[in-house]
Parts: sequence; C-alpha cells; structure tokens
Amino acid sequence: MTTEELQALEIGKVVDARGTACPGPLLDAKRAIGECPVGGVMEVQSSDDGTIIDIQRWSRKMGHEYLGDVENDGFWSIYFRKVK
Repeated sequence: MTTEELQALEIGKVVDARGTACPGPLLDAKRAIGECPVGGVMEVQSSDDGTIIDIQRWSRKMGHEYLGDVENDGFWSIYFRKVK
C-alpha cells in the first residue's frame, strides 16, 4: 500500500510504543490485539525501527495481514489487519 493509502485507513486500535526498545513494542502489540476487532487495522507507533521486522514476522506467524509502514518524524507507524 502507498503511504497515502496507509494513512487513510480506519484504525481499530493504536498502540503508542514510542520510546520503548525492542521487544517492548511487539509485546505491547500482542497485549492490545484483543482490543482490535477482527478485520480491523492496528497501528503500532514505534521509534525502534527493528519493530517493523518484528511486527512483520509476528503478523505472518499469527495469520494477520501486514499492510505496511510509514516513517514519520522520529518514529514509524506500522499497520496490520487482524484476520482472526
């Protein structure tokens, strides 16, 4: 997806994990996934660029759909759709 498409998504849950180091953002996402409806999109905000790979791997392992990421001023927004 393009940056514009990602930023236009309706977000079901936002996890603000900026300022925490790996594996903190992934653990925060794992705790919050239950608050996102099936078919909903979760946005994980992280200043640790390793989170991108962590979320990609975890999403694939759990059967969720990784949608992409956007670099902002000092942090990343990482998007995935909860499939189950």
